Amino acid sequence: MTKSDLIQRMADKLKLPTARSESIVNTVFGAMTDALVRGERIEIRGFGTFEVRSYKGYEGRNPKTGNPVQVAPKKLPFFKIGKELHERLNRSTPAGAAAAPAPTPPSTPSAS
Repeated sequence: MTKSDLIQRMADKLKLPTARSESIVNTVFGAMTDALVRGERIEIRGFGTFEVRSYKGYEGRNPKTGNPVQVAPKKLPFFKIGKELHERLNRSTPAGAAAAPAPTPPSTPSAS
């Protein structure tokens, strides 16, 4: 799903003009981005948490030449799935897909 898909789904479900839906999505994403930039953790119950993790610098290698390259310290966003979403993903099958049949044990020849 893309940002445009999300905007359109919200507009359809809530019967909002697309421009209004786009404004809402941009506001939510903007608030989340600002919180992460400030170093805050975002927790959306039932969905998951977002936080920024800091990584130390290290010496890596250029895969093409094999020469050592110094990698600077960096901060990256990290997402951890919430318990409810995790359970929901693992108990359902994708839309339109049939559940896989349970494997059957191989038959053994009977001794006569």
